[in-house]
Formats: sequence, structure tokens, C-alpha cells
Amino acid sequence: MQLAHEIGVHLPFLRRFARALSGSQTSGDAYVAETLEALISDPSIFPKDLPPKHALYKIFLTLWSAANSNQRPTPISVERSAAERNLETLTPLPRQAFLLRTVEGFGVEDVAAILGATPSDAVMLIDKASREIAEQVATSVLIIEDEPIIALHLETMVSELGHAVIGIARTHRDAVNLVHERRPGLILADIQLADGSSGLEAANEILAEFEVPIIFITAYPERLLTGEKPEPAFLITKPFQAEAVKAAISQALFFDRRASRKEN
Repeated sequence: MQLAHEIGVHLPFLRRFARALSGSQTSGDAYVAETLEALISDPSIFPKDLPPKHALYKIFLTLWSAANSNQRPTPISVERSAAERNLETLTPLPRQAFLLRTVEGFGVEDVAAILGATPSDAVMLIDKASREIAEQVATSVLIIEDEPIIALHLETMVSELGHAVIGIARTHRDAVNLVHERRPGLILADIQLADGSSGLEAANEILAEFEVPIIFITAYPERLLTGEKPEPAFLITKPFQAEAVKAAISQALFFDRRASRKEN
């Protein structure tokens, strides 16, 4: 009874994860049911050295790995979302790490504990997933950042993932002009710019003209996370880690409804 209470609150999130991992609501829910049946049959398999949510995901993935040698998601329908199409490009373990990190919101150390890996291995798996997504959904990127060193760092990370930087804008007007010249597939935007203008205002002006995923980068996230709508879907806090930026870029493209796999 105590075990049921500990894991009950986490089951909706596990179902979400299972559906994303398997590529099917029916299949995902079936694997969650098998996990619960296994726990009922033998409660001792529940790891006592992990928080309940982590332990639940760990058991699920252990059973999933045992049942799926190829671990490829089952196609849902001809009309699939961008996330479903992009998910098919990822190899098994990186896909698990990527979904745990970006969809479920686990930290790198948490991902490592769930997968039975080291934190450095977890970072490599997430990075591998990011690269695999980039190989299939490579795009052009606009960087809106007034600090040259940070801009260069961002440009390097974007290029390492296989994307092309179309330009670096230091002001609101520069950003809008660059977008008019070459419409990017993704934007990385600082909030406070060199001339006192706002990267957020630039982003809103750009979004008024066409749809594009935007990742905001700021030292003051509380200014954006006010509880009022709309709030940014992708937000990175300065100082940032390279792994967080790369994961956010791949996550934004992963869920971009316009993204599609390259045809061989």
C-alpha cells in the first residue's frame, strides 16, 4: 500500500514518457501496466536507494530494454507530429536520455541514476541524441546577443550540432533586419541588448511576421517567468552550461511542428 502511494502521483508522467518512447499511446500504456504488474508480483525490485520517481522510471526502462531489442518506436499514423518523426531518428539509449532530460525534466545526475550510468556518460548520451536530431533537422540559426564572447560561444555550440549561423545581432533592429534578409529556422535571443533594446521585443516583432522557435537566454529569468501568459517555452539562465544549450536547441527543433526528417 505504501509503495502504491509513493508511485501513484508519478504514473501520469511515466505514461507520458512511455508513450513518447514507444511512439504509441496503446503501446506506452501497456508497458506501464507491465511495470506495475511486475512491482505487484515482486515489490523487492523497487530500488530503495533512489527517490520514488527515479526508481519507477528505472524499473520501467529495465523492463523496456529487456522487451525491446531494437527499441524502435511503432509508427502511429501517416500523419505524425514532428516530435514523432524526429524521435524515429534517435538510437535507443540516447533517445532515453534525451527524453528523460528534455521531456521529463530530470537533471543530468538524475538521468545518470535512472540509466545506471555516470553523469559524464549521461551528458554524452544527451549530446549524441542532439547530434542525431541535428543531422535530420539541420537548420539556420540567428543569435541575438550583444556580448561578443558569449555570442562566439553560442555560435560554436550551434555549429558543433550541425546547424548554420546566419548572423549575430547585437540590437533589436539588427535582429529584425537579419530576419528579413534570411529567415532562420531557430533563434537564440538574449533579453538585454547593447543599446538598451530588448531581445524579447525583437522576438515578439519577429513572431508577428512568421512562426519560428525561439530560445531565450537571460541572467534574469524571473522577468519572464511571471505566471502571466504567454511565457517562453524555452528559457536558459546565464551563466549557462553547454549541455543545457545544446539540449534546448535540439528540444526546440524536436517539438517544432514544421520540422521533418531529411529524405535519403
